[in-house]
Amino acid sequence: MSGYQTRQTAIAAVTNYKPTTKPLNFSETSPADIFGSNVFTDKVMKNMLPQDVFKSLMKTKTSGEKLDPSIAGPIAAAMKAWALSKGATHYTHVFYPLTGLTAEKHDGFLSPDGEGGAIAEFDPKLLIQGEPDASSFPSGGLRATFEARGYTAWDVTNPAYILENPNGTFLCIPTAFISWKGHALDKKTPLLRANQVINKSASRFLGLFGNDNGEMVVSNAGPEQEYFLVDRNFYFARPDLMVCGRTLFGAKPAKGQELDDHYFGAIPRRVLAYMLEVERELYKLGVPVKTRHNEVAPGQFELAPLFEQSNLATDHNQMIMTTLKSVAKRYGMACLLHEKPFAGINGSGKHVNYSLSTPSQGSLYSPGETPHENMQFLVIVAATIRAVEKHGSLLRAVVASAGNDHRLGANEAPPAVMSIFLGEQLSDIFEQIKAGDLKRCKTKGCLEVGVDTLPSLPADAGDRNRTSPFAFTGNRFEFRAVGSNQSIAGAQVALNTMMAESLDFVCDEIEKIAKGDSSKLRDACQKVIQAIMKKHGHIVFNGDGYADAWQKESAKRGLPNLKTTADCLPVLTDKNIIEMFDKYGVLSPEELHSRQEIYYEQYSQAILTEALMTVKIAKTIILPAAIRYQGELAATAASLKAAGIEPTLGTLKDITAKLRNLQKNTAALEKLMNKVVFKSVEDEAAYRTDEILPAMLAVRGVVDALEDCVADDLWPLPSYQEMLFIK
Repeated sequence: MSGYQTRQTAIAAVTNYKPTTKPLNFSETSPADIFGSNVFTDKVMKNMLPQDVFKSLMKTKTSGEKLDPSIAGPIAAAMKAWALSKGATHYTHVFYPLTGLTAEKHDGFLSPDGEGGAIAEFDPKLLIQGEPDASSFPSGGLRATFEARGYTAWDVTNPAYILENPNGTFLCIPTAFISWKGHALDKKTPLLRANQVINKSASRFLGLFGNDNGEMVVSNAGPEQEYFLVDRNFYFARPDLMVCGRTLFGAKPAKGQELDDHYFGAIPRRVLAYMLEVERELYKLGVPVKTRHNEVAPGQFELAPLFEQSNLATDHNQMIMTTLKSVAKRYGMACLLHEKPFAGINGSGKHVNYSLSTPSQGSLYSPGETPHENMQFLVIVAATIRAVEKHGSLLRAVVASAGNDHRLGANEAPPAVMSIFLGEQLSDIFEQIKAGDLKRCKTKGCLEVGVDTLPSLPADAGDRNRTSPFAFTGNRFEFRAVGSNQSIAGAQVALNTMMAESLDFVCDEIEKIAKGDSSKLRDACQKVIQAIMKKHGHIVFNGDGYADAWQKESAKRGLPNLKTTADCLPVLTDKNIIEMFDKYGVLSPEELHSRQEIYYEQYSQAILTEALMTVKIAKTIILPAAIRYQGELAATAASLKAAGIEPTLGTLKDITAKLRNLQKNTAALEKLMNKVVFKSVEDEAAYRTDEILPAMLAVRGVVDALEDCVADDLWPLPSYQEMLFIK
């Protein structure tokens, strides 16, 4: 079958698509009935566990007290009984290695009873600790390849759950993953450490204002997940999508997202059916998904959950990504989580809403009706300003990846320059404090719509800024630079640790000035805020982050502009970063160095894979198709000449020139790829960035030009127009 026939067959399959699964029985089972039905919730445990065991467990979960090992037995027995009642035959310790993906090894509950039968067993030791083979997971030099031992440790703070399969179910136990020597080999362990740290520092901070009542201060996250959907017929006809997650070639279609007609538009019927099933599966797992809509780019969509405690939100986001991909198959589609699967239109991010809170106070970032009088709120915002200015490069580094490099800095995502948006009201307050004369704040107003039948709408004191990487949005900050394919753990580890350091700093400074005298507290707070604004206030920017003028202005302000992963990764082992993480016990120097090496290797391997696929597609798919078209043009020209008609050779000459350029550029890319000896991982990453990526773009430029010239019935790859608009 020719490439064109493959495209036509795919189009026919898409347009004639019929669901292969039965419709959901939504009228008989409400979402409330199934929410959390596959989760070993606190309510389930309360009903199944002895009272003293349950109380001990809840102390660990809600107060951070050390886990009592003696309660593992009753919990394991209850967990097994609950899982078996759900039809589970196996259990697995779910962990998140430094691949950024979910990992699991399944073990059966059943063991022979010696009498020809079997019994279900689940040793308490197996609940607390597992031992998957760690030899093939990235370690960044923390252990030799032959040192295979690694441990999973039960994360008691997140609930176990059941995953369903058409042929059965299995129990999933959230765990941390560490090496034989105790080094973190995963995303969860540093996050749990950072959560402990922020609780300690923020509790100290609240104590200054008489608000430390013994409750845990927790960090919260609400990641907005963007993704693309394409039909699987198109997906399998695009080797670049299958292998690299993004299209390496593709001419711009006549229509893209210019009209903004896809954004918040009516959701296509097939896509909506998919979304409803995704939500149903996530409801069973207790994931509080709240919002769904069309995103800006054609074929792009978004799913957003409610705010949750950061560790649980991180696990839930991994479940969301897995579920988005698995359910898409049932509807004949492929879910693309790459940050930039299509050139020329918006890519996908994961806006992480971040806050700190206690059960009684709610978000510590809530300004109240009179924020200029809420000194606790103003000080914590000032601490955030200091943290982001001091460690902005770290925030950029923890979201660096080959995929996210294509997105950051474009007019669709926050710039690579880290800045803070506060809005008119807060900016005015902090400018007053900086000037030493805080008296007032801008108040909220009302919007008169001009239609008598519509109510007056309360207006916020300031607008929102979608071009800012770190924006205040009412009672939280939104970190908009995280990539759609990334774990949100890294961003939260950085935020919690740098906030802990900054809160400790402001506490030290306030205590020095106030000296325990509560009557001096307000004045001490204002002096500390004033000093922070004078030293770090240049991080605040309320303007257009996409504008070229901001690039120049940010450079004048001394704000780093780390455009590529190769630029970012050295930050991870800066002296001040190592000292901060080591001081708070979140990541040791060895663990930081290992992560840096792993991320260098992952970046270089991603670029190399894309380069290899670029060459393969160019030589084995594009070149033959273009030569066929060249042959048809040449044959037509020869026939015309034989008939005494002088042919017009412009198109033939154009195609021939493009073919020469394609062969030349492909050969140049292959030559560059032949370099295999590098002095270091840093040297290799820089080479991939500076040499390989431009060479790939040179090949792409010719291929995309050929797509606009070669006869459509000879073009072998599904086009952007087909993949983005046919659903």
